[in-house]
Amino acid sequence: MAERKTLRAMRAEDVPAAFELSAQAGWNQTEEDWRTLLALAPETCLAIEVDRQLAATTTLLCYGQRLAWIGMVLTRLEFQRRGFAKKLFSEALKRADEMGIETIKLDATEQGQHLYEQFGFRGEEEIVRWSRQNSGTEPLTVVRSSLPVWRHLDANYFGADRLSLLERLAEKNPPAVRGQSYLFSRPGRTNAYLGPCASDNPEDARKLISAYVENSQCSWYWDLLPGNRQAASTARDLGFTPQRHLLRMARGKEIRENRDAIYAIAGFELG
Repeated sequence: MAERKTLRAMRAEDVPAAFELSAQAGWNQTEEDWRTLLALAPETCLAIEVDRQLAATTTLLCYGQRLAWIGMVLTRLEFQRRGFAKKLFSEALKRADEMGIETIKLDATEQGQHLYEQFGFRGEEEIVRWSRQNSGTEPLTVVRSSLPVWRHLDANYFGADRLSLLERLAEKNPPAVRGQSYLFSRPGRTNAYLGPCASDNPEDARKLISAYVENSQCSWYWDLLPGNRQAASTARDLGFTPQRHLLRMARGKEIRENRDAIYAIAGFELG
């Protein structure tokens, strides 16, 4: 009997299967991370279903018309090498073009770079995941602040308006604030995740991050741009070590983050 293949938008009931898919790849996302993507981009979280089984995914998260972020390009092992990733990626780009998105970005593994280059993406800069392994499994309680300084500062640092994302993250895990600096964190499948973090004051950023890390028993992931030397120095001083190297790629108009102010990104799938 012929397979029944369907390209469609993801649904809430796909979350457990999507989580299984990202865990199979060894990624750190939780079911809540998938729910966040679905809540923010219900029309552009895409999937291919084969005989009622979730076979592949790609997400497109739009920050207005200025910028969109592609992530979660995943294919279940038994369905790989059948062109599903390329088909979903092409559909995501088509929808972005129809919406008039000016710039599309993603953080690419070495394996994915060739595919993205075929679609006109260019390399911008390296991005590095650092990790710190501790003996515990749960973060300790960290003193947090509800002061929403990030609401009026973040677009200047990030280069686009991602307020809807930050508000969603803040609902689940309120960020810490020191002066004009802010730091988000959230649980991960294996490690807690540090970021996004932005600051125009290196000392404030270091104190925020140090308080999170040194007052916890969990293991951490921290994704940062090596161009921010203060961030890399702080990571090294706190016992983090580089684990993965990805390439930030872009298609469309040039749009740059304020690298000196971004101490941690929101995630490979979020920017």
